[in-house]
Amino acid sequence: MATHFDLTDLQLMVHVGDWHSLTRAAEKAHLSLPAASTRVKNLEEQFGTQLLWRNNQGVTLTPAGQALTRHARLVLQQVEQLRGGMQEFAQGVKGHVRVLANTTASTEFMPAVLAHYLARFPDVHVELRERLSYLIVRAVAEGAADIGVVAGCAPDPKLQFIPYRRDRLVLVAPSRHRLAARKTVAFAETLNDDFVGLSEWSAIHPFLLQAAAALGRTFRFRIEVGNFEAACRMVASGVGLGVVPESVALRQAQNQDIAVVPLTDDWSVRQLHICVRDLAALPAFAQALVQTLVEDAAGALVAPRM
Repeated sequence: MATHFDLTDLQLMVHVGDWHSLTRAAEKAHLSLPAASTRVKNLEEQFGTQLLWRNNQGVTLTPAGQALTRHARLVLQQVEQLRGGMQEFAQGVKGHVRVLANTTASTEFMPAVLAHYLARFPDVHVELRERLSYLIVRAVAEGAADIGVVAGCAPDPKLQFIPYRRDRLVLVAPSRHRLAARKTVAFAETLNDDFVGLSEWSAIHPFLLQAAAALGRTFRFRIEVGNFEAACRMVASGVGLGVVPESVALRQAQNQDIAVVPLTDDWSVRQLHICVRDLAALPAFAQALVQTLVEDAAGALVAPRM
């Protein structure tokens, strides 16, 4: 018996996997809830297996639903590659690149990279989201992202890793703090103090919580702010300590009353990598973004004309 489904069905299943809600998935797929429910039911009948578990909190994918969603992501990625490959033959075709990056890459490096890239490719939409590195690797491997920028992850044989930049995290302290005169400091020595941190939605927030937990300690956020610059201003005001990228700390130290102290922990200095499933299989416009990142790491980018 032939199985019939379309790209809308596949996109709907991907949205279900992302949101764990049929209502939200229907909205994202521009379908009514009854229409989305009917599509899922038809898929279940055609494949002869249950795809969703439904409960009062929403829906979750069954093992069969997870397998279908993995294949759906790959099919949709191939369709995107087809669109990208045809872009040189038809004007007005818009590309879409999904990028996941850790906090430092998102805030410090990607703004300049994307300014340069989007000036060259105005018809391409770049979706940039911040995630922890191990979640980025998983998303790229599963086809949920096209390009990742990660730090400190073990190599994955299913992915290609391209060296990008070095990322160093440092301690920032009020200039009169007891640690301000230190040449270096271990993270464990700071954990009796309160910290100024980024929002729990940032990737560095759970990273620091995990680093403290590995030492059997608690990381105490006294206040959470929206970006590294705001964190440095709070530190200068004596609210607490902070852990930020070295580039941010040195820039802010020129105008803020803060001290910059290198951390001695191995995790504070990391090699960033660009990761993709298969560089050659990416659409031409996505390959161009990878090349722009490589040029950025080499210091070869030229600021775009305004």
